[in-house]
Amino acid sequence: MKRNVFDILEERGFVKQTVYKDDLYKLLGEQSVTFYCGFDPTADSLHIGHVIPLMAAAHMQRAGHKPILLVGGGTAMVGDPSNRNDMRKMMTKETIAHNVERIKPQLARFVSFEGENAARIINNADWLCNLNYIDFLRDYGAYLSVNKMLTADCFKTRLEKGLSFLEFNYMPMQAYDFLRLFSDHDCRLEIGGNDQWSNILAGADFIRRVEHKDAYALTCSLLETKDGKKMGKTQKGALWLDPDKASPYDMYQYFRNVDDEEVENCLKLLTFLELDEIKELCAHRDERINGAKRKLAYEVVKLIHGEAEADKAMSQAQAAFEGGAAEMPTAEISADGATAVVDVLVAVRLCASKSEARRLIEGGGVKIDDKKVESFSDALSAYTDGKEFVLAKGKKTKLKVKI
Repeated sequence: MKRNVFDILEERGFVKQTVYKDDLYKLLGEQSVTFYCGFDPTADSLHIGHVIPLMAAAHMQRAGHKPILLVGGGTAMVGDPSNRNDMRKMMTKETIAHNVERIKPQLARFVSFEGENAARIINNADWLCNLNYIDFLRDYGAYLSVNKMLTADCFKTRLEKGLSFLEFNYMPMQAYDFLRLFSDHDCRLEIGGNDQWSNILAGADFIRRVEHKDAYALTCSLLETKDGKKMGKTQKGALWLDPDKASPYDMYQYFRNVDDEEVENCLKLLTFLELDEIKELCAHRDERINGAKRKLAYEVVKLIHGEAEADKAMSQAQAAFEGGAAEMPTAEISADGATAVVDVLVAVRLCASKSEARRLIEGGGVKIDDKKVESFSDALSAYTDGKEFVLAKGKKTKLKVKI
């Protein structure tokens, strides 16, 4: 007999908040439930934070439930005010459409589009962009409480700075999404990141008010460090799923170097490894935890970029940190011996600016072929006379540079 997927999600640490838990638990144990998870195309790639709800969706599909992945081609035109200090920059319809097409293949990495409970991708622009505002207000306005909306967590930060009427419409639009999916596809549950709790709860409540039928909300834990900060931020920016924005090697190195206390949680949330194997991998908090980190890094890259890229990233990491530069990540630049080291750091994108490179050198964080760069004004010729050298940034980043 199949286990209730709610138990699986709880054991792996996905479940953060829900309502009518007992009813939802019973429903998930008795029948195949259609559920949805939404993604606004505010960029042309998803990032590692989006992987948590996608993994929850994958576990649910494996347990027999039916996923809908909703891309917000309509809601992206309004902009989610959740946890924002300022209003989002407005995007053109063309940009939004482009972003939608770019993230669709990334979604397909996590769920199957075949079989009895095949996933489907739906764009809410299909109904929101042609929605008659007067009809919407007359049909549904009475079911939306302004007082309740103003107490929502997603509006708190914006209320302090000034919430625009444009942003105020985001929650009703997302609630209407849930109603449409409920009506058109018998969708009974919305899942998402915990920062979306107010919006997701509003949708479930909206259906109960309008249709007088049961609908449910469930949010997933965010990917956070032990001190509560969001994981997935690097010196280059967000850890994107697009390999052109964050290479498989960068992703491998990020998870290879997470704090010891975060490894077990990441393995539970970001891989399909069995819990017994995860427990065994994380049983020791000495040098043996590095094996768990290597496994975590490999499995995450394999999931997002495929096995071949995971094998390559692992080989590159071993070459960079365990000797042998043959498979080390490589960058080619135009330079000569008179080129300043700070310019090289920027050219190979290890630093975003000369000022960052200067601070790094002054802090003793740059080496060329294991020789520490002493001054920000030094040229390459002070450390190498070859056309190829290993450039190290701190202890965790090494790059073979070819001139």
